[in-house]
Amino acid sequence: QVQLVESGGGLVQAGGSLRLSCAASEHTVGYNMGWFRQAPGKEREIVAALYWNDGTTYYADSVKGRFTISKDNAKNTVYLQMNSLKPEDAALYYCALDTRRWRTTLGVRSTEFGTWGQGTQVTVSS
Repeated sequence: QVQLVESGGGLVQAGGSLRLSCAASEHTVGYNMGWFRQAPGKEREIVAALYWNDGTTYYADSVKGRFTISKDNAKNTVYLQMNSLKPEDAALYYCALDTRRWRTTLGVRSTEFGTWGQGTQVTVSS
């Protein structure tokens, strides 16, 4: 089974940037990939997702224009570039792999993702 390992989290001042990485242990061609986050006391929420087929992306309204999801298939790695960070972006960030390969749509529900990393913490100081 594919394993996902996130990295790149840390402490940053509001307005700053971070780039999260998610390295997969195997090729993930044909799988949608997603980034989710969970803040203390809140439910896990989708941040961004990437459609395997044509690179279509989805972003939560709260991060549109600030975050960018991308993928390097040669490195089996998915990235989340986060700019103009706000204190409300602070959370544990997870990357996730779709449960189904060659899915014909881009899902954004957590139930459509079956493999998760351990998470990387992002803290934003005001």
